[in-house]
Amino acid sequence: MAPHLLLLLLGLATTMASPANSRTLQGTVLSIGDGDSLQVWQAGRALKVRLACIDAPELRQSPWGAQSRSLLQQRLPVGREVKLDVKDTDRHGRTVAEVTSDMNIGLVLVEEGQAFVSQRHLHHCEARQYQEAEGHARRRRIGIWRVSGGITRPWIFRHRRGHARSILTSIPSIPSRLG
Repeated sequence: MAPHLLLLLLGLATTMASPANSRTLQGTVLSIGDGDSLQVWQAGRALKVRLACIDAPELRQSPWGAQSRSLLQQRLPVGREVKLDVKDTDRHGRTVAEVTSDMNIGLVLVEEGQAFVSQRHLHHCEARQYQEAEGHARRRRIGIWRVSGGITRPWIFRHRRGHARSILTSIPSIPSRLG
């Protein structure tokens, strides 16, 4: 293959790469789902956003999930203008982004003990900042760190709930003998 053709193809491949690879968008907060997800009005449509590099407690992890959601609602009220530093798209089709208004909200949640650092996805963000924020919250024993060692991690909680659900749905029903 001719060198100039190869360079052309490489250039096309780079521009055709995933549209979610580190781009910046502006939007307006429409709603908060839980402690690490929200909807943003962006370019004439509602965009589902998952906060990058963190994992907040599930709403079913009472009271931690509700507290995390509440802090997110306070810091990003409906109508607030935000910047999305897009990192990826998750398996649910949500845009994964660091969200900032006057601060990086993911870092705030971690610093306030309302979310864990997601080690699995940390390569998308400034790892050191997130790890330092989590260490600070842990030392202060606030939020999820009030419990020694922290609460059950959300990814473990989701896995256990999914496993229990699969066990229950695999148990055959017992026919009624009363009839």
